[in-house]
Amino acid sequence: MEREKFSSRLGFILISAGCAIGLGNVWRFPYVVGQYGGALFVLIYLLFLVILGAPIMTMEFAVGRASQKSAVKAFETIEPTKKKWKYIGYFQAAGNYMLMMFYTTVGGWMISYFFKMLNGDFQGVSPQGVADIFNQSLQDPFMQVFWMVVVVALGFGVCSLGLQNGVEKMTKIMMSSLFVIIIILVVRSVTLPGGSEGLSFYLIPNFSTIAKYGLLEVIFAAMGQAFFTLSLGIGAIAIFGSYINKDQRLFGETLSVCTLDTVVAICSGLIIFPACFAFGVNPESGPGLVFITLPSIFNEMWLGQLWGCLFFVFMSFAALSTIVAVFENIISFGMDLWHWSRQKSVFINIVLIFVLSLPCALGFNVLSGVNPFGAGTYIQDLEDFFVTYNFLPLGSLAYLLFCTSRYGWGFENFLVEANEGKGIRFPSWTKYYLKYILPCIIIFIFIQGYWTFFMK
Repeated sequence: MEREKFSSRLGFILISAGCAIGLGNVWRFPYVVGQYGGALFVLIYLLFLVILGAPIMTMEFAVGRASQKSAVKAFETIEPTKKKWKYIGYFQAAGNYMLMMFYTTVGGWMISYFFKMLNGDFQGVSPQGVADIFNQSLQDPFMQVFWMVVVVALGFGVCSLGLQNGVEKMTKIMMSSLFVIIIILVVRSVTLPGGSEGLSFYLIPNFSTIAKYGLLEVIFAAMGQAFFTLSLGIGAIAIFGSYINKDQRLFGETLSVCTLDTVVAICSGLIIFPACFAFGVNPESGPGLVFITLPSIFNEMWLGQLWGCLFFVFMSFAALSTIVAVFENIISFGMDLWHWSRQKSVFINIVLIFVLSLPCALGFNVLSGVNPFGAGTYIQDLEDFFVTYNFLPLGSLAYLLFCTSRYGWGFENFLVEANEGKGIRFPSWTKYYLKYILPCIIIFIFIQGYWTFFMK
């Protein structure tokens, strides 16, 4: 069966960016920036995005394009004699399923909040009342499962239409809409009375953060955000490499995706920080920033219901673009391994993802007694821990070693694939950095992640 292809280069860049642009950009990025002092953190983050994220993304694209397969078959297709690499593919496949076990529930929160905004549920409600609405929604098993099912059905519904007619077409619409909504919200936020303080916090480096947290912690937080924001290490990016031709060099495509990813992350801050400062809200309010703090801010704003609706459409599109991209990867596993048709793979996986997503959706209510890391933790925390601290760094390390080691594909072969076509060449002088220094950085991130998680 001939492999499907994207109809355009724009489609490939937008869907790859859609996979990378997720809730890590628009949910995690602003509150981590808020915690670590604004602009100084952003500058360090941008540096690590280039030296950490871009090389590994290029490697994922290269492995996908050279093999014309998803992660489960890519390594053994490129190096059939080095059979142990195929187990890395299975590990990465497991990472995709684990990510969707909780991401579908969080995506459901975004869509449900859009409808709450549309319905005026937050109008005239105090900040404590907004917090109560969020907590009550978590404790309602029916609603948690309902919105998770909506997300699963939407995601697989798009994928069932095929690569060009479903995934590519819908992602173009979602991503184009997302950028338009971002511009509208940024203009609204930066023109709020008192919003300039938020801009100063966000855009002018604040060196007192170093005194508070220590330079190493700020650097590690920026390094971790740069690393995790691109969804690297589980083959979710590699699959789109397998759908493109060899007209363009891959490093230029990577830079386009990284640029879009960064623009969305930075614009999220331009939306959130001026609004926080304009209404006297602490920008360090953590993960609750989106679900508790912002609805309270929209309450105070002129036409707040409209801005709130637009914001949660933006959040929903950011979540759904990632979900559709990862579902496409999951569907391709069955197609590559057992030669299933697309429709058969969709049908089997829609049931599988629904069942696998239930523990997270029920983890805040029916299964709230399951506290994997002690009181106040939930099943979602365990699933997130596996993805964030294990699958992403170890999977990225595997791509790195495969593309630089003579026991894998090797740097010269990777370079030939990455540099085929026209555009920006992948710099060959980075060989020793990629072979010896970057693996050490990723191992450091892996160990530091465990240290931060369990020791703090």
